Amino acid sequence: MRLLVTSDTHVPARAKHLPQALLACVDEADVVIHAGDWTDEATLDLLESRSRRLIAVYGNNDGPALRHRLPEVARAELGGLRFAVVHETGPAVRREARCAERFPGVDVLVFGHSHIPWDSTGPGGMRLLNPGSPTDRRRQPHHTFLTFTVADGELRETTLHRLPGKE
Repeated sequence: MRLLVTSDTHVPARAKHLPQALLACVDEADVVIHAGDWTDEATLDLLESRSRRLIAVYGNNDGPALRHRLPEVARAELGGLRFAVVHETGPAVRREARCAERFPGVDVLVFGHSHIPWDSTGPGGMRLLNPGSPTDRRRQPHHTFLTFTVADGELRETTLHRLPGKE
């Protein structure tokens, strides 16, 4: 099962549209995960129409319309792994321990908000993943998103994709 993970797209404030490289990977993915801060419904509509399956949450910059359509936390079992998706996890200090307490029984926690790619393992083996942002790199050297596969209850082939500047 091929997954694409993105967050903090902030269209149209940070980019006029999603990067073509990201959309090409959306078309190839079995599941697309978006960890919030869409800022417009058109981007949600686009990913819903192009994704085989979309798992998504709202973020702190998403208004009432997006909050009406999306949950604060999403959960799914994919390829034998239990996933949770949330926008904010708080400060980096003690993140793994805090998230292990907040999301017991979760194998993979996907989050956004910071625009900083993150890949760590917490107490009990929970994997924490943040894809960064494909449109707003902030203090990072690149715009980014993640892809990976899930097979036999394991994450495999985790790739942080680096994108050029705004398209």
